[in-house]
Amino acid sequence: MRAGNPGADGYTSIPAAAVARLPVYRRVLLELLSTRTTTVSSTRLAALAGVNAAKVRKDLSYLGSFGIRGVGYNVEHLLYEVSRELGLTHDWPVCIAGLGNLGSALANYGGFEERGYPVRALVDADPAKVGREVAGVPVRHVEALDEIVAESGIAIGIVATPAGAAQDVVDRMVAAGIGSILNFAPVVVNTADGVSVRNVDLAVELQVLSFYQRRHVPGGPADLLPGLSPGRVARTG
Repeated sequence: MRAGNPGADGYTSIPAAAVARLPVYRRVLLELLSTRTTTVSSTRLAALAGVNAAKVRKDLSYLGSFGIRGVGYNVEHLLYEVSRELGLTHDWPVCIAGLGNLGSALANYGGFEERGYPVRALVDADPAKVGREVAGVPVRHVEALDEIVAESGIAIGIVATPAGAAQDVVDRMVAAGIGSILNFAPVVVNTADGVSVRNVDLAVELQVLSFYQRRHVPGGPADLLPGLSPGRVARTG
């Protein structure tokens, strides 16, 4: 990330909020490219991405100076630059830990491969699951993680274990040299400095949606939705 003042590692620090918007810009640019659109203004890009034009220009300025005043951005070139900053110009092999319902669903999802995240390894602690295959990939024991990472060049770990096992799995991943982890377990995990962790708690996301859904209930917000008791609120809050 070349614009601005580079840090000790040679890369410019981009605010986390801006990084989170880059995939949105990339999706929009892919859609524009599919319609043979060659240039796009910051105003148009902002409208399609759901942000304001000033934010688009600020976010993209961290990548470099690609816009032309009065013309806008070249779609194909900007797509390449955004993809490069996101590390999407080459593959990042993935290991999924935990082959329950969620882990198995993730392993069977074919979209990872085409997006540059091939699932190269699956691990679990359950002897009943070790040895079988999911989507053509053998399930190995989590204790072999060091060997697996070295063999397959694993770059990203996905944790789909129960909450109680997540920290141990994360520790094993970090010790094996995995520097980026996507955690689906409903628990906050601790890692060493320099390890990137993204937490995806589906229950939390649903609760955020329920916050907005409550305001769409006909007649206005209610203290309790039909069928929901105070006892249930206490158990599920």
